[in-house]
Amino acid sequence: MAEPVVSITLETIRNLLVEEVKFYCGVRSQVEQIQQQLQLMRSFLKDADANQDADERLSNWVAEVREAAYDIEDNILVFVAAKIAAGRCRNSRNLFKKIGCFLREVITTFKVGHQISDIKNKITSLTMSLQTFGIKPINNQGENPGFGDARTRDLTRSYSHVVEEDFVGLQGDVEMLVAHLIDEQKDRVISIYGMGGLGKTTIARKVYSNRDVRRHFDGFAWTCVSRQWDKKDILQGILIKLIPEKRDEILDMRDEELVKGLHDVQLKKRCLVVLDDIWSIQAWDSLKPAFPNTRNGAGSKILLTTRNREVASHVYPSGFRYEPRCLSIEESLELLRKKAFPRRQDIPEYAIEPEMETLGKEMVARCCGLPLAILVLGGLLVTKHSVRDWQTVHENINWYLTRGRGHGQQQAVNDVFAFSYHDLPYQFKQCFLSLANFPEDFEIEAEKLYQFWLAEGIISQEERAEEETMMDVAERYLAELAQRCMVQVNVKETAGGFKNCRLHDLMRDLCLSKAKDENFTKAVDFRRDKRPMDSLSLSCRIRRISIYLDSNVTQDAVTCSENRHIRSAFFYANDCKEDVLQQMRFHLSSFKLLRVLFLQGFQSADELPKSIGGLIHLKCLSLSYSQFKKLPASLSKLVFLQTLDLEVDNSLQIPNIIWKMERLRHLYLPKSFHTEDGSKLRLDGLSELETLVNFNTSLCDVKDLDTLTNLRKLRASIKDKLDDLPNILKYISFTQNHLRRSSLYISCPQFCSDAELSLLRTLLGCHRLYKLSIEGRIGKLPEFYHFSSSIANIAFKASLLEEDPMATLEKLPKLSSLTLYNSTFVGEEMACSVKGFPRLLYLKLWGLSNLKSWRIDAGAMPKLSRLVVARCENLEMLPDGLKFITTLQKLNIRWMSDDFKDRLRAVDGDEGDDLYKVRHVPDIKLD
Repeated sequence: MAEPVVSITLETIRNLLVEEVKFYCGVRSQVEQIQQQLQLMRSFLKDADANQDADERLSNWVAEVREAAYDIEDNILVFVAAKIAAGRCRNSRNLFKKIGCFLREVITTFKVGHQISDIKNKITSLTMSLQTFGIKPINNQGENPGFGDARTRDLTRSYSHVVEEDFVGLQGDVEMLVAHLIDEQKDRVISIYGMGGLGKTTIARKVYSNRDVRRHFDGFAWTCVSRQWDKKDILQGILIKLIPEKRDEILDMRDEELVKGLHDVQLKKRCLVVLDDIWSIQAWDSLKPAFPNTRNGAGSKILLTTRNREVASHVYPSGFRYEPRCLSIEESLELLRKKAFPRRQDIPEYAIEPEMETLGKEMVARCCGLPLAILVLGGLLVTKHSVRDWQTVHENINWYLTRGRGHGQQQAVNDVFAFSYHDLPYQFKQCFLSLANFPEDFEIEAEKLYQFWLAEGIISQEERAEEETMMDVAERYLAELAQRCMVQVNVKETAGGFKNCRLHDLMRDLCLSKAKDENFTKAVDFRRDKRPMDSLSLSCRIRRISIYLDSNVTQDAVTCSENRHIRSAFFYANDCKEDVLQQMRFHLSSFKLLRVLFLQGFQSADELPKSIGGLIHLKCLSLSYSQFKKLPASLSKLVFLQTLDLEVDNSLQIPNIIWKMERLRHLYLPKSFHTEDGSKLRLDGLSELETLVNFNTSLCDVKDLDTLTNLRKLRASIKDKLDDLPNILKYISFTQNHLRRSSLYISCPQFCSDAELSLLRTLLGCHRLYKLSIEGRIGKLPEFYHFSSSIANIAFKASLLEEDPMATLEKLPKLSSLTLYNSTFVGEEMACSVKGFPRLLYLKLWGLSNLKSWRIDAGAMPKLSRLVVARCENLEMLPDGLKFITTLQKLNIRWMSDDFKDRLRAVDGDEGDDLYKVRHVPDIKLD
């Protein structure tokens, strides 16, 4: 994976040559020559990266190019750091200090110039050796790279006659797909999509061989499109299967004749064509003219499988799309039994010993319900007949599942997932590999992940459209990984966009494996290995590192500072001793090239080490989920810092220097903080700031908002007094700024006077306000037309409203989340009318102690998916209208009377009086 590294290096060089021209006296000409050579080499690297698996020498060549690109960037950044340090020394009054800085600058310039000259010669030699490997330049960014050998293409091919006998858990889904296929009034195209190994092809085979399907259609054709597709070969194969009697004639047809012939035969007779494993939109667009785009004719249909959700949507936007679910533990174990204990004469069918049963449950849990992983595991265990054999597999489950021994299914999981990785365009590969820096089963905040990518330089400026920010580009990158089912994402239901993401365990194994192969990152785990640094010291230059600390870690934890080429460092320090961070303060300054520093889970820390100010190139600093109490003033030296995440779990003392960080783009303040002298925190001058979270008007000057001309996201709070609310409203409403959405939390005694209610109406009418929380009495809720149509999330607490608020709130067109908390409504009757709450997804009623009766009319809340009712002691029963809300997925009843909960239970076959109202809800919790 040299191409993305070279591309990032070129962009770094270009930016520094433009922005820091004054730094390059003495080395500029050589840097520009290297830039030209790398630009030329990049056109060859796409072909080289795609084919390196087929040739070990080529793989080594690619690795050399990658390391050379890293070395170039390292030297340039060292040079820039030295120039910045020298510039600071020139302002010193100490003559000896000035002379010392000058000498260091001269020495650094000489060393860097010499090293850059050596790297330039190396790159020249590497470029000349290209002809040895037969590598050709590829400039077409849309062209799909290939693996380059027939064996790989064969591994991706599926065959319709291979019907998996060991099929568990999804028979109902097969029947549903069959019903769609044989109903001529249903969709013409059915798409089965999902990550590799989920069983898409197996399900398609079951459907294809189903008795009802075989009776319904007149002609059948199955073809595997795969990554390496040939249009003519695919069309010929399908047409020959549909009209085999014209085989010889078909083989002589030109492309346009094949297209017309296939199109016509599907209109003349009822055909089922399966396009298995279609990877790209381009592949479908090439084949599309051969398939009738109409429901008229003989009722022909298409069944396709793909790993890419975008392909499924593109092929037939109104078609039926189906994503297979993962198997439950019980289903997984059943599949394992069938695979590991096939029918044999010497043992009972599917017999399993109790100890094996226990080991099997633990192993299938590791497979996370992925059918392919379970089948691979079963293929291993079929030759293991003793408990000891099973224990051996259990102890090495990760190794067996992701690497395997020999050929066949042992390689299946690794191969299937690896294909997904190799198919990624080069700019997405580093994004995927970066996820190896996060712990297993870690919910990665999407917004923070974007900032990590940006700090690393993974996201290219060239990808940005005119009205986009770089965060928008990063979100598109994550969307691409999600579309390819390589990353699992959670969507923000109320605000849109991605909330967080994670890797399927087996996909993470691939990520770690590829990260190791590409020398992308290194994980050092003190929780499981007593001397993990030994392996690190023996490895080649590491650019990224993740360190997992525990309560027994001592001095060894910081020896990684000997590796001075680290770009990103993630420290996960749950239950870690306090002295580890104190040891680190002597080593942090040696991380001269560090761009990203995550210090998470430090629960006993006091002050962030002052030496952090020496990390000149740091762009992203995160202290989230830690308990730091004080920040050093040396933070002001971080002139390139773009993201500062201070969302610690306690009150934090912040030096009043953040306003000096002119390049800061994303600032997350803690919920509780104070400055050293008690003054308000200055934020004026941060003209590039895009994200500002936890802006508290009691702790920050609201007038500083006027200087934040580039702000896109604002989350602010006002407490006790409303004096600052007019200025907040003025900023949110100002049409000339770039603010996209804002969130406001207000805690005040009341909105009751005419002036206060007028202010409330103005607030509710702000078009950029998407989330509003108000704690305090509200004399009267304004009419619905005072509310902005953009408000999506509302929470009221202790409002003491005497009139039913539902009559007003149900008319808000985009409201998706509503919380009424602690006596927000003090009346006894509440009603939700027909067509009310058209987009509401989440409703929480908590602490409405006077509420007795609640009515929901048929047609109200048509999209509600989650309902929470808690501490409503006088509520007599759930509304009958819940039975009409078919979208409801989760119902949580908390701290309600036993009589109330009994109405929702079935005991000894006797159903509670209200159970019929919510029988359709799959997840009901009575706490």
